[in-house]
Amino acid sequence: MPDEALPDEASSDETLPEDAALDGAGPLPRPPAGVTGWAVVVPVKGASGKSRLELPAAAGRRRGELARAIALDTLDAVFRATHVSTVIVVTSDADIVAALQGRALIVPDPGSGLNPAVSAGLAAAPSSLPRAALLGDLPALSPRDLDSALQLAAEVPLGVVPDAEGTGTTLVTARAGQRLQPAFGAASRARHEEAGLAVLDVPPASTLRRDVDTVDQLRAAAAMGLGRRTSALL
Repeated sequence: MPDEALPDEASSDETLPEDAALDGAGPLPRPPAGVTGWAVVVPVKGASGKSRLELPAAAGRRRGELARAIALDTLDAVFRATHVSTVIVVTSDADIVAALQGRALIVPDPGSGLNPAVSAGLAAAPSSLPRAALLGDLPALSPRDLDSALQLAAEVPLGVVPDAEGTGTTLVTARAGQRLQPAFGAASRARHEEAGLAVLDVPPASTLRRDVDTVDQLRAAAAMGLGRRTSALL
């Protein structure tokens, strides 16, 4: 990113060795076999996402590629989380679908916005499992941070994790049998709290809270340690 260089990202202790084919078009890891845990829904717009991420002109031409990389790095972490047994991705991006072949349940994006997409994914989740909906723009996400939040979520009927700014939302959760109505978007934390979701005690520095919509937020995520796909483009 000329003249807008991001800080060198720290290496995450959650990444696999170089020969594990994490970069480029390498395969995503599969969810742990035989694990009974959470069903996690991740909505992914793919190349049409991140329209608010105002990159310099040269990098801006690759915005679609960057949006896909951010989503796939997010999913890398979800697949490695030990408390996750089912991953449901709501998308109509053909490249994302191809990358996830056999590794996640794919639900077509209904095309009417973020919350209807999340609702479509939640409807496809097994009713016997606790469910969560996670934003797909967390390129520094650590599996350990996601596991910690899901462990906290198991203690409340409905939960919410605010974003780093404290006004938005990155994760909503529901124990099995609880109805979960997503209300993502601007000022969504307040709406989720009003709907009865308990704020989970996730530390402000958690990678789970650092979603990315702007260059400044991308810099903050880079300081935490980006996933391989995202870092390869910056």
